[in-house]
Amino acid sequence: MKVIGINGSPRNNHNTATLLKKALEGAQSNGAETELINLYDLNYKGCISCFACKLKDGKSYGTCALKDDLNPVLKKIQQADAIILGSPIYFYDITGEMHSFLERLAYPYITYTEGYKSIFGRNIKTAFIYTMNMTAEQMEEMGFRSTLSCNESYMERAFGHCESLFSYDTYQFNDYDKYVATVFDKHEKAKVRENQFPKDCKKAFDMGQRFAEQLDSI
Repeated sequence: MKVIGINGSPRNNHNTATLLKKALEGAQSNGAETELINLYDLNYKGCISCFACKLKDGKSYGTCALKDDLNPVLKKIQQADAIILGSPIYFYDITGEMHSFLERLAYPYITYTEGYKSIFGRNIKTAFIYTMNMTAEQMEEMGFRSTLSCNESYMERAFGHCESLFSYDTYQFNDYDKYVATVFDKHEKAKVRENQFPKDCKKAFDMGQRFAEQLDSI
């Protein structure tokens, strides 16, 4: 079994990447082969509306026809048993790189037929891990949960399953004294980092472990 983690953060060793690595460790603990892919290391773009993936009898029907650094990643996902995507929240949504990745990943599989049926061919487990500066209460007040739900619905439609894990009020800077960021209480941030983030890491580990358990039982 193969579980792939997709890091949509520009940082390869911070909050999002840490949680993804924990999720993959959980999958490994149940015997899964894993791989972590950092999107910001790749040179690619989002969907260009060529519609080759929708062309009747086209050689690229159901797959993205663009050839760039993302093409090998999409081929790997065709053989994967589970995908775990991670992204920090920028301007109330996933990063631009993650959004471009989703366009290229999900759109070819979702058909313009009744019910927008998927032609991926099988159901696999997928999940989003989100990290953000905001607290859970602030996220609800700002109302961008519905935006994130849309991303999850595309994954569920394409692959049959999607769930989410939220890591709130994350530690953005290693040293808050170096930056102009007076809206944050550095002491409270430190407490969250010390007390809550390890719990989020455990949740991510459990997710990966559970995914591998479910795969093993299929």
